[in-house]
Amino acid sequence: MLKSLTYSYRDRRRRKRDFRRLWITRINAAARQHEVPYGRFMAGLRGAGVDLDRKVLADLAVNDAEAFARLVEVAKAT
Repeated sequence: MLKSLTYSYRDRRRRKRDFRRLWITRINAAARQHEVPYGRFMAGLRGAGVDLDRKVLADLAVNDAEAFARLVEVAKAT
Protein backbone atom coordinates (compact mmCIF):
# COMPACT_ATOMS: atom_id res chain seq x y z
CA MET A 1 0.00 0.00 0.00
CA LEU A 2 2.75 2.47 0.91
CA LYS A 3 4.70 1.70 -2.25
CA SER A 4 1.65 2.30 -4.41
CA LEU A 5 1.12 5.69 -2.78
CA THR A 6 4.76 6.56 -3.35
CA TYR A 7 4.61 5.49 -7.00
CA SER A 8 1.38 7.36 -7.66
CA TYR A 9 2.83 10.55 -6.14
CA ARG A 10 6.03 10.21 -8.17
CA ASP A 11 4.27 9.36 -11.41
CA ARG A 12 1.81 12.25 -11.22
CA ARG A 13 4.81 14.56 -11.37
CA ARG A 14 6.52 12.46 -14.01
CA ARG A 15 3.47 12.58 -16.29
CA LYS A 16 3.73 16.38 -16.42
CA ARG A 17 7.39 16.07 -17.39
CA ASP A 18 6.67 13.45 -20.04
CA PHE A 19 3.92 15.50 -21.67
CA ARG A 20 6.12 18.59 -21.75
CA ARG A 21 8.84 16.58 -23.53
CA LEU A 22 6.28 15.26 -26.03
CA TRP A 23 4.94 18.75 -26.76
CA ILE A 24 8.44 20.16 -27.26
CA THR A 25 9.32 17.29 -29.62
CA ARG A 26 6.18 17.88 -31.70
CA ILE A 27 6.74 21.63 -31.89
CA ASN A 28 10.39 21.17 -32.81
CA ALA A 29 9.55 18.71 -35.59
CA ALA A 30 6.90 21.00 -37.07
CA ALA A 31 9.08 24.10 -36.78
CA ARG A 32 12.02 22.38 -38.46
CA GLN A 33 9.78 21.56 -41.41
CA HIS A 34 9.61 25.33 -41.85
CA GLU A 35 13.41 25.61 -41.37
CA VAL A 36 13.28 27.19 -37.90
CA PRO A 37 14.75 25.47 -34.84
CA TYR A 38 12.68 25.19 -31.68
CA GLY A 39 14.60 27.77 -29.67
CA ARG A 40 14.42 30.45 -32.35
CA PHE A 41 10.73 29.69 -32.91
CA MET A 42 9.85 30.08 -29.23
CA ALA A 43 12.00 33.22 -28.88
CA GLY A 44 10.31 34.71 -31.95
CA LEU A 45 6.87 34.03 -30.53
CA ARG A 46 7.82 35.61 -27.21
CA GLY A 47 9.24 38.64 -29.03
CA ALA A 48 6.04 39.00 -31.06
CA GLY A 49 3.91 38.84 -27.92
CA VAL A 50 2.19 35.56 -28.79
CA ASP A 51 1.17 33.91 -25.51
CA LEU A 52 0.38 30.32 -26.43
CA ASP A 53 1.56 27.49 -24.22
CA ARG A 54 3.35 24.41 -25.49
CA LYS A 55 0.25 22.24 -25.24
CA VAL A 56 -1.69 24.47 -27.65
CA LEU A 57 1.28 24.88 -29.99
CA ALA A 58 1.76 21.11 -30.17
CA ASP A 59 -1.94 20.63 -30.90
CA LEU A 60 -1.75 23.21 -33.69
CA ALA A 61 1.35 21.53 -35.11
CA VAL A 62 -0.44 18.19 -35.33
CA ASN A 63 -4.01 19.20 -36.22
CA ASP A 64 -3.81 22.59 -37.98
CA ALA A 65 -0.66 22.90 -40.07
CA GLU A 66 -1.80 26.14 -41.75
CA ALA A 67 -2.24 27.99 -38.46
CA PHE A 68 1.11 26.68 -37.26
CA ALA A 69 2.75 27.87 -40.49
CA ARG A 70 1.34 31.37 -39.87
CA LEU A 71 2.81 31.29 -36.36
CA VAL A 72 6.18 30.30 -37.82
CA GLU A 73 6.01 33.29 -40.16
CA VAL A 74 5.23 35.57 -37.20
CA ALA A 75 8.19 34.11 -35.31
CA LYS A 76 10.50 34.56 -38.33
CA ALA A 77 9.45 38.19 -38.76
CA THR A 78 10.40 39.03 -35.16
